[in-house]
This record gives sequence, C-alpha cells and structure tokens, in this order.
Amino acid sequence: MASDQATAGPAPLRERPERLLWERLLGDLRRRLAADEFSEGFPGELALVDEYEISRHTVRQALKVLRDEGLVVGARGRQSRRGEPEEIVQRLGALYSLNESVRAMGLDQRSEVRVLDTRADGVVATRLGLEESTRLVHLERLRFADDEPLALDRVWLPHALAAPLLGADFTTGALYQRYADVCGVVLTGGREEIQPILPTPAEQRLLGGGAATVAFSVHRLGTSHGRPVEWRHTLVRGDRFVLRTDFAARDGYQLDLVASPGRAGR
Repeated sequence: MASDQATAGPAPLRERPERLLWERLLGDLRRRLAADEFSEGFPGELALVDEYEISRHTVRQALKVLRDEGLVVGARGRQSRRGEPEEIVQRLGALYSLNESVRAMGLDQRSEVRVLDTRADGVVATRLGLEESTRLVHLERLRFADDEPLALDRVWLPHALAAPLLGADFTTGALYQRYADVCGVVLTGGREEIQPILPTPAEQRLLGGGAATVAFSVHRLGTSHGRPVEWRHTLVRGDRFVLRTDFAARDGYQLDLVASPGRAGR
C-alpha cells in the first residue's frame, strides 16, 4: 500500500494519542503543501471542513499555524494561496542547539542516525587538543524538520568523556542535553566558522533541495569551561536556515577573511 506521503488529496486523520485533531490536520496540510497540491490556490475553511469532515473550529486552529508560519497567505475577501516555507532563524553570538531552534519554530524534529561508533581521527583529535591516536565517539545524523531534511550533522567527542553515549538513542532529542545528563559535560562556549558551499552530490541526495541549493558549512569547536569537548561539522540547507545578528557602531560582530579550506579538508 502507498504511504500517506505519496497520496494526493486529504489523508485520513488517524488517531494519535500524542496529537490533537487540529495538529493531525496541520500535519496533513503541510504534507499536501510540500507536494505542491495547492498551486492554483489554497482551499477555504468550508472546503476543508467538507474534505476532512471535521469542525470549522478545528480547521481554523490549523490554518492559524499555517498563516503564522507563512505557509499560507491571503487577505480578507481574497482566496488564500501557498506562501514560502518558514525559515528556521538562529541568532549569531550565542551557544545554540539546532534541535531547540527547530522546536522553537513549532516544527517536529527527528534524526536518522547514520553512524554511531568509536574511531581514531588524528586531525580531529588534534583540534580537540588530544593525542592523534586518542579514541573518539563519532555520531553522524541526518536531521529533519517536519519530515523535510534540514541538516547533515557529524560530531566527534572524546571517548573518555562520551563513552556512555554509545548506547543512547539519538533519533530524537538534543545531543547537548544527553551529554550533560549522561556524561556530566556541559557546553559553555566555543568557536564556529560558517561558509556557504555547494554540497557534494552525495550530500545533496541526503539533504534534498536541488543541485543548486547551497548549504551553510558550520565547523564548531565546543568547549566546557575552556576545555575542548566537541568537534562538529554540520551542513545546513541554505534555503531553510537563516543566521541573524544584532550589531552596533562600537560593539558588533566580526567578519574575518580566511583562506578556503577546500573540500579535501572536510
């Protein structure tokens, strides 16, 4: 049987104890928007009431979220239409979790764990201030926001600190929270380098978005009270993520001109 994701038109709003009826409707409308079903115009409230056989109040709750997200736009007396997807916004200059950024937008977050193992990597170990032969815990995840690929995340952690995480479930939740709860390691700061790049063909297949979709390449050295405890490389889809900062004449952010590290260094 074909899945709901491949089915045109309204899907049955199956019972899900963890979700209210309007939330299930919202998920199905997002699915249909992603499938370009409403290119000729978004249906009105009464049409959706008839399609799904639910109350107008339920429809209004779901539509309010879609309008707040900018997925559906329209003025009084005019037919609604599809808008552009809401971008996930992250402010510069603050330690952040991609998981929390996604949740703050009201989107579901999950991950597909591609790798979770122990390995040696001399380059990464050196970046963490360790001997080249030091064992590291390596985690690679494909991150999703509402079932749409958002980021490819590769993380290396010192095995001496992070070994208990080898048995953890990283399909949901935040790495930093588990690092703190399970290992007692709390990130307090770090350094990042961010560049726009074109992903490799293999990365494009995972991330989606088309061959011309750029990504933010984010290299992060995470520290705990000055001690390096994480090296991370994340590719975030440029069409779904925005970096934002405030600045002033005297005390602003700094832009550094650096030589391109090249693809081989990744």
